[in-house]
Amino acid sequence: MGRSSAIRIMNMNQPSSPFSKQQLLPQEETLEIFKKKGELFIGVPRENQFQEKRICLTPDAVNAITSNGHRVMIESGAGGGAFYSDLEYTEAGAEVTKDTKKVFSCSLILKVEPPTLAELELIKPQSVIISALQIKTQTKEYFQLLAKKRLTAVAFEYIRDEDGKFPVVRSLSEIAGISSVLIASEILAATNDGNGLMFGNISGVPPIEVVIIGAGTVGEFAARSALGLGANIRLFDNSITKLRKIQTNLKQTIYTSTIQPKNLKKALRRCDVAIGATRGQNRSPVVVTNDMVETMKKGAVIIDVSIDMGGCFETSEITSHEKPTTEKFGVIHYAVPNIPSRYPKTASISISNIFTPYLLKLGEDGGLENSLRFDKGIRNGLYMYHGILTNKSVGEWFDLPYSDINFLIF
Repeated sequence: MGRSSAIRIMNMNQPSSPFSKQQLLPQEETLEIFKKKGELFIGVPRENQFQEKRICLTPDAVNAITSNGHRVMIESGAGGGAFYSDLEYTEAGAEVTKDTKKVFSCSLILKVEPPTLAELELIKPQSVIISALQIKTQTKEYFQLLAKKRLTAVAFEYIRDEDGKFPVVRSLSEIAGISSVLIASEILAATNDGNGLMFGNISGVPPIEVVIIGAGTVGEFAARSALGLGANIRLFDNSITKLRKIQTNLKQTIYTSTIQPKNLKKALRRCDVAIGATRGQNRSPVVVTNDMVETMKKGAVIIDVSIDMGGCFETSEITSHEKPTTEKFGVIHYAVPNIPSRYPKTASISISNIFTPYLLKLGEDGGLENSLRFDKGIRNGLYMYHGILTNKSVGEWFDLPYSDINFLIF
């Protein structure tokens, strides 16, 4: 018998493999094949909350999403506050409708503000909501209705990026910090009944003195803007690490101090503008008392960016974009919550830039279910999973039972 005949006989005697070629693929490869299945149907309703003019997706973002095979349905007029027309969205590939119920019937609802109880009633069971949570403004009934409809909800202010930061919060804080200086500049103008001082470091004219309380993102960008306009700044925060970091980021030495009443009072007495940018766990701490404000210059301006969380000036009272200022002790106070909505187009582009990659990734992963398994950042933003509360802070705040998401999805 020849050698080739022997080999043929040996091959005939060997049993054939019980597995198909597809089954022999490595497990990681089959997971990748599975993940790349998914078409999103995104609904973007019009924002109806007071002073809210932002929208989560710009026409350019819609074009990128629809080009990847997903559907976007937008309520007519939803982009109007940010100066985007229905025609722009239609040309970008969105379906525009005046039927609010139709928009809320989409499987994924995208909003800036959290949906109201009336809007929750319009959402189909087992749908997904991505919006702000704003825990301080919510009620127990809100979470009970989410649970009743077995909804899955993600708070975008809690989503983390690959560096462990909160991209949406940082982006809006940057806008708020820059805005605080621009607003102060407007208020100081004599045409707005201000004291007639101008930012700009004009030759031979003493620069404007600015006090910033809080060395977070808002404080950093307020400092950056004030310095760019030629002001002298004094920055206060109780975290030496934050003060050191902000000096590094600004690439120059500035006056910094911990929050000591004597030093702060002295700085406030001399300043033309004071910006409050402190944050607290439940409420911003009141750092500046009535007595301190009373010693400030007549016509000085206070911008209390912390008013969203109660304010850090004892004299602050919530105002609106229509009537933004009040006066106490001769000092002008600006305490409008949600400062970024003053610049809705810039804020919308900023939010949209963050949302678009996340939405495209949801599609690539095969929907939110898979993204929650693979992406810790999105999982960090989850607070309701098929009607089960998964956020410890919400559970303790409203005395509701909650479960660890890691036990539910793995």
